[in-house]
Amino acid sequence: MPEAPDGYPVPAGRCRRELEAQRSRFIATLGPAATPEEARALLDDVAQEFPDATHHCWAFVAGSPGSTTHIGMSDDGEPHGTAGRPILEVLLHSGIGEVAAVVTRYYGGTNLGKGGLARAYGGAASAALEEIPTVRKVERVAFRLRLEYAWLDPFRREVEDAGGELTDEAFGEHVDLTLRVPISSVQRLRDALARMSGGAAGEWTALEPS
Repeated sequence: MPEAPDGYPVPAGRCRRELEAQRSRFIATLGPAATPEEARALLDDVAQEFPDATHHCWAFVAGSPGSTTHIGMSDDGEPHGTAGRPILEVLLHSGIGEVAAVVTRYYGGTNLGKGGLARAYGGAASAALEEIPTVRKVERVAFRLRLEYAWLDPFRREVEDAGGELTDEAFGEHVDLTLRVPISSVQRLRDALARMSGGAAGEWTALEPS
C-alpha cells in the first residue's frame, strides 16, 4: 500500500471572487506562484484584463505555507499597509504554499478609511482562498544507483510503496536505476535496500534537479 503523500497544498489553477464595499468593487484573483516571476505574471495578466481599474494590489508567498523566505507585496498607491500587507497576511495563514493574489479595485466614490480598506482587501483574498482548487506538492529528490538483478523486483515494490518512481532502468552486468522519491522516503529506501542486499548495495548518487 503506497504511503500517503507528504508535502503541502498548492493552487491547482486560478480562482476569482468579487466583493463590494461602499460601492467599490474588489476583485480577487488567486493563482500558483512557485517563483516571484510567476506571481508577477499573474499580476501582468490581471492588469491587462482590467486596464481601467483604480488599483491592482498584490502579494505572494513563493514557498511552503507560512514561509517568509520569498514573499512580496504592493499597495499600488493605496495608503501604506492597507492592501498588500492584509493580502499577504491572509496568504501566510492560509495553509497553502506557492500562491499569489491580486486584488483589483474599482473605486466607488466613497473613502473607506485605512481599516475599511484593510478589511476589504483581506476579505476579498480570503473569499477567493475558500474556493481555490489545490493539489499536493511533494518535495522529491533524484538518485542513481546500481543493483544486482536479484534485488530489482523487491526494490521496485519498495519504491512504489514509498510513493516514488523509477525513471530509467539500464540492464547490463548489473541494473542501473534512476529514481525520484519523496525526500521523507529516502532513508526508508536506503534501509530496505541494505536489508535485501545484506549491506552490499552500492552508493546512491544524488542527481541535480533538471
